[in-house]
Amino acid sequence: MNLSFFIAKRYLISKKSNNAINIISWISIIAIAITTAALVIVMSAMNGLTAIVANLYNAIEPDLKITAVNSKYISDSKSITNKIKSINGIKGISYSIEENALIKLDDEQAVITVKGVDAEFKNLTQFDTVIIEGAYHFLHNNQYYGVFGRGIANKLGINLNDFVTPISIYAPIRGKTESINPEDAFNKLSISPAGIFSLTDDFDFKYVLIDLKAAQELFGCPESFSSVELSVYNKDEIETIQNQLQMVLGANYLIKNRYQSNDVLFKTLETEKLWTFLILAFILIIATFNIIGALTMLIIEKKKDIKTLYNLGADQKFIRSIFMQEGFLITSVGAIIGLLIGLIVCLLQQNFHLVKFDEQYVISYYPIIMMLKDFIWIFSVVLGIGFLAALYPVRIFTKNDLLNLQD
Repeated sequence: MNLSFFIAKRYLISKKSNNAINIISWISIIAIAITTAALVIVMSAMNGLTAIVANLYNAIEPDLKITAVNSKYISDSKSITNKIKSINGIKGISYSIEENALIKLDDEQAVITVKGVDAEFKNLTQFDTVIIEGAYHFLHNNQYYGVFGRGIANKLGINLNDFVTPISIYAPIRGKTESINPEDAFNKLSISPAGIFSLTDDFDFKYVLIDLKAAQELFGCPESFSSVELSVYNKDEIETIQNQLQMVLGANYLIKNRYQSNDVLFKTLETEKLWTFLILAFILIIATFNIIGALTMLIIEKKKDIKTLYNLGADQKFIRSIFMQEGFLITSVGAIIGLLIGLIVCLLQQNFHLVKFDEQYVISYYPIIMMLKDFIWIFSVVLGIGFLAALYPVRIFTKNDLLNLQD
């Protein structure tokens, strides 16, 4: 065993003549442990929230989405489909239209986003799993149906059992600018309610899903679509497939994965996680000031030991190493205890759901996902802060003591 480490360990666990040194040392360990545990718990909770949001978006967002760069719609379906199928790893292909429109029921109306989807859309996503009322279907007995976001359904007062009162959707006719009768400037589609879905307010107050052909009629774009949505077999290969598709399709098409399609949301979540980490790290810095006090008092108490070691031939580097390793021991013990506490709390939350949500939330309990890289980062940051906290008192006070000995 390294001699300086052995002495540092003895200093940590041995009884001091001044009991305050022991108290400050253990306060330092406890403060570091609590802050480290808080970092583990908060980072794991943020990971859980990000995963929940990503899973929610899985219900309506595909793995990959292709749109035209220079035009609103894509018409050459055969050519683009053949190019997509030439790429290995593509599981499913769906065509869709997404446009704004006006929806009206009796005296209630709202501006919505109509998403026209084909039969393959359900296989690409898990949208049918978020239907909370009614069913997922868009065509029955030559009548078009729609699936409404919960917010829109509540605003319009939609009754799924009312098949008599028509729900009307209006969209401007393409290329038509003037008309004596204002209604002549709009395409109209009448639908009946089939189901209500619930994801988040962003979707619930925005989307109404209808059949692709109905959307093509409404927006006056037969045989056209605004995007091609894809699913892949292996999620780990999404980036590779995305790059291959970009090469095959060329610069006239924009290809985005689920995270890029919602980059503002996911970047916001990552930024929140980063700032939370920095705030807790700042609290950790304050907690490590106890290390400065503990080491300062220890160096003062061990003046006789420093003199003895110096007379035995120990140089300045060796003596400083003892107290630096003392600071390292205080920091590492606190960090390890904190990591273990954080791990236990996270496991308890995962298995027993100690912190629960009310029924109106999407999930019933606070999600926790632990990542090894978070543990490594936290442990490294704690040790780094502890090292910097120990550096000042060790360099200053040991230098003064050794100068006095030389005099």
